Amino acid sequence: MIPRYSLPEMSAIWSEAHKLEVWKEVEVLAVEAWVAAGVAPLEAAEAARAAPEVDPVAWKQREEATNHDVAAFVDVLAESVAVGGEWIHYGLTSSDVLDTAQGVVMRDAADLLLGRVADLFAVVKRRAFEHRDTAMIGRTHGIWAEPTSFGLKLATWAFEIARDHARLRRARETVAIGKVSGAVGTYAHTPPAIETYVCERLDIGIEPASTQITHRDRHAELLSTLALIGSSLERFATEIRHLQRSEVREVRESFGTTQKGSSSMPHKRNPIASENVTGLARLLRAYAGAGLEDVALWHERDISHSSVERVVLPDACLALDFALVRMTKLIDNLVVDADRMAANLESTRGMVFSQAVLLDLIEHQGLSRDDAYRIVQRNAMTAWDTGARLQDLLAADDDVTLSTEQLADCFSTTRALRNTGAVFTRLEAAHLA
Repeated sequence: MIPRYSLPEMSAIWSEAHKLEVWKEVEVLAVEAWVAAGVAPLEAAEAARAAPEVDPVAWKQREEATNHDVAAFVDVLAESVAVGGEWIHYGLTSSDVLDTAQGVVMRDAADLLLGRVADLFAVVKRRAFEHRDTAMIGRTHGIWAEPTSFGLKLATWAFEIARDHARLRRARETVAIGKVSGAVGTYAHTPPAIETYVCERLDIGIEPASTQITHRDRHAELLSTLALIGSSLERFATEIRHLQRSEVREVRESFGTTQKGSSSMPHKRNPIASENVTGLARLLRAYAGAGLEDVALWHERDISHSSVERVVLPDACLALDFALVRMTKLIDNLVVDADRMAANLESTRGMVFSQAVLLDLIEHQGLSRDDAYRIVQRNAMTAWDTGARLQDLLAADDDVTLSTEQLADCFSTTRALRNTGAVFTRLEAAHLA
């Protein structure tokens, strides 16, 4: 991922230096496991543990000769061990190191992302309660529907974020897995006890039936989950972008005192953070597709997945990490214009209350549903075409015999939102496991 979208914590997890550190830890634990099994001498494990981290420059130089990154790593590490270097990589195959180490890295990346999702949930939940009674137009198909509240809109986001957190937690458990079972998963040269020792000390699970690799449906699940979280962020971003449109102006991204919205038009305040998150979500979906392509490998393995994973796993984690942090900041500082929401609600001339009138005509006048619908629709179409207020048109309609009080009650936002408390009771109880 380019530096522009790479934050320090996630970058460190996926850094080359950290990768080599985890590779070394897998190799050292394997030697310790052989000592515990009574095969290797204790001093070999002690020397392996005391060996310096593999120098990336020396490793790359050796790879020029071996044309194999793990073989080059093993050579450099073994040469740096004071005694017992021959026990480095004893009984292992490259994927025992690669996939086990990658399970550790993916676990740590998922843990960081889980924290980011939790941060977003807390901000959205807080702002939902802040605006639980901030009435606004609800829209379907981009057209006025019925009144809602901005807090209720945010509540739907909060519950979606909670589902994303649960999905990511499950995916984290799926990818936090390793294998030390040899070239085709038969344990021919490494008994299962070696694998158990290594994976338990790394605090990851064990692939119950591996080939030469851990299976890529696991990686595809993680990437698909990251893409789904990205799609949630895109839903939120798209809504903010629509509400910030000049004709709507109900919310807007915060705008710094020295910020410039355009190089040429000084009046511009654009939803750039929302648009940025929208673009990153597109990348995440593409990465998920690449992960799905990696599931079907030849026989016990091929390496068609390798080049893909070197790009998509770190980049997907980095992209979502950046997007989560940006969206959290965006919503935390989002400017909500309650007066504009009220003005836009008033501009509907009461048409957003049409269903309340429909129901009262059925309940209080005893009309059939179709008759009631036609009366309200006829007056609503006149309101659309003439700019008249729906309530006034209905009051003058001889087919409407509702009292003045009954008709006025139909056009009340208090009535429209009277039962939304149930959602906020659920939201108050909502928490992330």
